Amino acid sequence: MITGEIKSSVDRIWEIFWTGGVTNPLTVIEQFTYLLFIKGLDDRQNDLEANATLLGIETEQIFSKDQQQLRWSNFKQMPAEAMYALFVNTDRGVFSFIKNLHDDKNSSFSRYMKDALFQIPTPAMLEKIVTAVDALQLKKGTDQKGDLYEYLLSKVATSGTNGQFRTPRHIIQMMVDLMKPSPEDSIVDPAAGTSGFLVASGEYLQKHHKDLFTDQIKKAHYNNDMFHGFEMDSTMLRIGAMNMMLHGVEHPNIEYRDSLSDQNPDRDKYSLILANPPFKGSLDFDSVAADLLKVTKTKKTELLFVVLMLRMLKKGGRAAVIVPDGVLFGSSNAHKKLRHELVENHNLKGIISMPSGVFKPYAGVSTAVIIFEKTGIGGTENVWFYDMQADGLSLDDKRQPVDTNDIPDILTRWEKPNESKRARTEKSFLVPKAEIAENDYDLSINRYKEIVYEEVSYDPPAVLVKRISKLESGITNGIEELKGMLK
Repeated sequence: MITGEIKSSVDRIWEIFWTGGVTNPLTVIEQFTYLLFIKGLDDRQNDLEANATLLGIETEQIFSKDQQQLRWSNFKQMPAEAMYALFVNTDRGVFSFIKNLHDDKNSSFSRYMKDALFQIPTPAMLEKIVTAVDALQLKKGTDQKGDLYEYLLSKVATSGTNGQFRTPRHIIQMMVDLMKPSPEDSIVDPAAGTSGFLVASGEYLQKHHKDLFTDQIKKAHYNNDMFHGFEMDSTMLRIGAMNMMLHGVEHPNIEYRDSLSDQNPDRDKYSLILANPPFKGSLDFDSVAADLLKVTKTKKTELLFVVLMLRMLKKGGRAAVIVPDGVLFGSSNAHKKLRHELVENHNLKGIISMPSGVFKPYAGVSTAVIIFEKTGIGGTENVWFYDMQADGLSLDDKRQPVDTNDIPDILTRWEKPNESKRARTEKSFLVPKAEIAENDYDLSINRYKEIVYEEVSYDPPAVLVKRISKLESGITNGIEELKGMLK
C-alpha cells in the first residue's frame, strides 16, 4: 500500500490528467502505466549495463544504438514540443517502440499492445506528467508499481464491484512463501489481474534459486513456459504483461480467456496455482464448461474456480487460493460436494482463516486461503487450520501499519511437525479427516476451535443495590450543594 509523499504525488499526477481533459479513470490508468513501463525499461537497461560492467560481459540491449533518444533518461530533458513529437512519431517514436518491443508478434505482449493508444493530448501536459512520474521515488526490490496500480484502481468507481483490485501484496507474498515455487514449476493464475501472484513467484525464484539464470534450461523455462495468466479485461492484460516484463520475464503467457468457459482447454497442465478469483456471485450455466458442472452443479464462481483448478493441475500439483468464507461452510449441495471432493479425492492440506478487514477499503468480506494437492486418489489425513487475527495492518478502511502480525507465525508453523500437539484453543491446530467427515465436511475453523471462557463473578444483587443507593445519595448531595452556591 502506498502512503505519504508517493500517494500525494500520484494524486497530483491524476489531477494533471483530469484537468487536461483525460477524465476516464481507466484511460488515466493505462496512460500512467505506459509511462511507468517506458521509465522501467530505461531503469532495467541501466541495471543491465551496471551488471555487465561488473561482470565484464557484453551488455544486453533493450535500446539499440539508434534508439537511445527513446530512453526516458534522454527524452525527459527535451523541450515539451520535441518530447511530444517523439511520442507520436508512428515509425520511430517512443510509443511505437513499446508497441513493437517484442520480436514475436504472436506473443501475449504484442497482441495486447497492438491496440494501445497514446492519449495524452498536448505537449505541455506530457511534459508535466513525465516530470511528475520521474520524481516518484519507487523503491527497488518491492512491488510498489503494483501497489500504485492498486491505488489507481481504487479511484475507479466500479473497482470493488468488478473485482478490479489487487490482492494485498503481503497476502500474495505469504501464499508464495507457503508454496515455495521451484524452477521446475509451471505456474498459472486463472484470474490474473495485474499478475501480482506471478510477479511475486518470479521474485521468490530469483531470490531463492541463484542458478536460475546460469542454467540455460532453467532460464529458458523461466522466460518462456513457466508463467501463465488468464484475464478478461484488456486493460489488466496490458498492465499484467508489462508488469511481468518489467520484472524480467521475457515472454509471459498472459492471455485473454474466460477461464470457466468451454474455451479453456487446459487439463492436467500446471504444477502450481496461486489465485484470488472473483467472487461475483453467479453466472449463466450456458457459459460454463460442462465438465466443471459435473463436479459441482452451481452458478457460484467461487466454487467453480476451485473445481477448475483441480482440472488444470497435474497430479501432484498444488494450489493456494483465496475463497470467501461461505465456501468453507455453505450448506448447499454444491458447497458440500466441493468440500467432499477436496477432502476425499485429493489432499486438502490447510485452511488459513483471514480477518474480514484484509480487503478493506474495497470489501469487508471474510475470506480464507485453502491449500491443497491434486491426487485423484485421496491423501487427506489431517487438515491444518490457522486462525489469522492480524496481518500487520489495521483492519479498518485506513489499513495503517500495526505491531500485531500473524503472518510470520503462519510461515513458521506451516512446516512444523509438532502441530499435532497443539490444543484447539491455539491459533493453529490439526483436525483429523474423520472428524471433518463426521461434520458433513464443514471446513469453518469455528466448527473445530475451542474457546475458553473466563468465569466472571458478580456481587449479589443486594450489594449492587446498596452501591447504587450510595451513588445516588452522593449525586443528590452534590446537587444540593450546587443549589446553595447559586443563592
